[in-house]
Formats: sequence, structure tokens, C-alpha cells
Amino acid sequence: MNVIERIKSQIENNPVVLYMKGTPDFPQCGFSGQTVQVLEACHAKYKAVNIFEDPELREALKSFSNWPTYPQLYIKGELVGGCDIVTDLFEKGELVKMLEAADAIA
Repeated sequence: MNVIERIKSQIENNPVVLYMKGTPDFPQCGFSGQTVQVLEACHAKYKAVNIFEDPELREALKSFSNWPTYPQLYIKGELVGGCDIVTDLFEKGELVKMLEAADAIA
């Protein structure tokens, strides 16, 4: 399976995927850490992918998503955005609705 097929498989087989620097327990950048905090505040069920563990995926995802930075949050196969967008959606109450629609609330 090539890297694009792996990305597609991850976002098609998981309602919520967070591509981040580090892990939820040990984020390796402030933006990834803040995004994890927002998802945790929503009681979201999500798959986290540490982009540092897969340099090929890290580079391919930038062109796949047409989004140059991390973290990247996908819900129901669609790119939601990075930390600022996720935080804004959370503050407006929209993120919880998106997660509920994806059946991704614990």
C-alpha cells in the first residue's frame, strides 16, 4: 500500500483522525497539544497519527490535503483544518455537532 492509499484508508476507516506532532499523551508542539485538549473537552473518540513516526506520510499529507501545516483534523473523511479552525469551531459549539454527526463522542 503506498502512502496515499494509507492516508485514504486511515480517514475512510476512522470517523475522526488527527494528524499531529507527537501523541495525545505527549504532544510535541503547542498547536497539536491545544487541538488534543479541544478534542478531549468534547469527549471525542479519534485516531491520532504521529507524523514524526512516518516522514513519508508527513510529506505526502501536505499535498494530499493541500494544507501545509500540522495538526490536521479530519472528520468523516473531510479536512476540518488545523488548530485555529478547530478551536474556533469548538468555541462556537460547532465542533461538538460535527463530532456527534460522525458518532465520535465517547
